Formats: sequence, structure tokens, C-alpha cells
Amino acid sequence: MRELLSTVLDDPAAWRGDRMAARGDWVVELEPAMVEELEAAVATAAERGVEIFDLGRDDFPLAHTGRRLEAMLGELEGGRGFVLLKGLPVSRWSEAQTRIALWGLGAHLGRPVGQDLAGSLLHDVRDIGRAFGSDRSIRYFQTSHAIRLHTDGGDVFVLGCLRQGARGGRTLVVSAVEVFNEIVRRRPDLAVVLQQDFWMDARGQRADGARCQVLPVYTWHEGRLSVLLKAEYIYSAQRFDDVPRLTAEQVEALELFHRITEEPGMALGLELRPGDVLLASNHTIVHGRTEFEDPPDPADRRHLLRLWLTIPNGRPLPPHYADTREHAETYRQRMPA
Repeated sequence: MRELLSTVLDDPAAWRGDRMAARGDWVVELEPAMVEELEAAVATAAERGVEIFDLGRDDFPLAHTGRRLEAMLGELEGGRGFVLLKGLPVSRWSEAQTRIALWGLGAHLGRPVGQDLAGSLLHDVRDIGRAFGSDRSIRYFQTSHAIRLHTDGGDVFVLGCLRQGARGGRTLVVSAVEVFNEIVRRRPDLAVVLQQDFWMDARGQRADGARCQVLPVYTWHEGRLSVLLKAEYIYSAQRFDDVPRLTAEQVEALELFHRITEEPGMALGLELRPGDVLLASNHTIVHGRTEFEDPPDPADRRHLLRLWLTIPNGRPLPPHYADTREHAETYRQRMPA
């Protein structure tokens, strides 16, 4: 039986966006020497002509930058839960070079994990011109829609910005731990509801073909509070006749979660610019974005690259994560059999 949490947590991962915005310790500016080291590593990797997914940490030597990246792991797990890296010289790199650079950075932080049924390790986050709902496999990151706050897969997600687009597309980052604290303060009964099972649409991404997966939004496990939330997929699962109807309490709990995130001061808004890389925990952070509009020229359209990573200092994962498409691979990599 799962242990339920019903008290406020004193945790460095519990923070408010307005207070975080007043601080600067979550921004890491790449020093010139770090940029030179990165460019040398990218050039070496490109000259070898090896498939990007075959490049490991040893193929991407980062003596100084690698130590800085390792230091960030303590913030991603056990700290505030996110870091913003700034200064990748993407304007003078080709897209291929940028892909190599992001992959190399990821290799120094952890192990990339698959993001879909095909096992894709590096996703392009951009509008492919099809609305969510037009196809049952379309996912929000493939559209220009606003994306409600949610979690991705693996311990950490990495978003590297190549191009911003014309308007919109602001990234929102929120502490799911602080949201939980607010729910406990206001409606402790709904905090319990969110630790019970919800049915979530798998969007055709499970290897076993299951249309849905069943899991709680919050899990308290071995002294850590973890979140796994895709509210839109919880609602879209209701299209299946064999899925239990959401109760009034479940709907109320989900809407309270999102209402709290939308209150002034809760979210940290980020304008990701070319060369910015956002790294964030998928266990303590929910993230989303505002709707965006692309310019007419395809070469200028909004484009981000995304990695999901298993990190070496990752938290103990609850047993039910082994049967989720978001965390199954990380569970196999890190949890004892």
C-alpha cells in the first residue's frame, strides 16, 4: 500500500516563481573558455563522422565544462530542480553541430532515454502543422498550441533553443512541490485524491499497446514527493468507454492544481532564446508554454531540441513507475531488480 502525505514539505524544491525570479543563482552563463571547449568537442565529434547516438561521454571531452555540469546535478536532484544554461553559440553553428553539442552535454549529465514508442532519443519540438486531436498520436509538443503544465519522462528533461519563432512560446516553470504545499494548506482532502489513481491516455506510445496507464499524480516514496502529470491526457482518456469516469473530486483536484499554478507569483516565466538550454527535474517541476506563432519563412520558425535523461544521482523511484512510458526505462536503468 502506498504511503500518503498530508503535510506541508520543507524542501528546497518548494519555491515560488516571483521569489526565484529575484535570484540569479539558477542561471549559468557559459564562459568563453567553456564555449571554446564545447566547440572543440563538437568539431572533433563531427570530423569522426560517427552517428550522433553512438557518441558517448568519452567521445565528447569536456574537462572544465563537464565538471560544471556535474555540479548542476545536485540542483536537479535535491535542490531547486532546474538550471538555465545560457550561451551556446547556435547562431554560428549548423543545426547538426547544435544537435551534437546538446547530445554531448546530455552525455555528461546522464543517459538519454527514449521519448516515444520508436525509442527516439532526441526530439524536435516544433509545429508540424497538425492540431492536437486531429490524430490520436499527435502530442502537444508537435503543435503551436499552449501547453498546460505537465511533466515529461526520465529524471530530467533538457530543452535547447535553436530559434524562438515570431511571437509567444514563453516557457513556464512551476514547483510541483510548492503547488502540493498550497493544496495541503487549502484542501488536504484533495491532496489525498491526487495521490490516488487516475487513468491517462498513452497516445499510442506504450510498447504493450495499452491505450491508457493508471497512476497517481503525486507519489510520496522513501521521503521524496514526485509528480507525474499530463492533465490533458487524463481528460482525453475519457474518450474510451472502458475508462472509469472522472469523479467530481478528481476533477476538482486537477483544476485546483492548475488554478494554483496560474496564481500571480507561482510560475517562473522564461523567454528561451537561441543558445539557451533549460534543464529541469521531471519529479519536482511541471512546465508548459504559451501559444506561439511562427513567421512565414520555415527557416525562422520556432525550434527546440529535447532530451530526456536518467541521471546518476536520481531519486528512488516508486514501483508503479516501472509500468509507465515516462519512467520505465529509467526505472530499469537505475532501480535494483
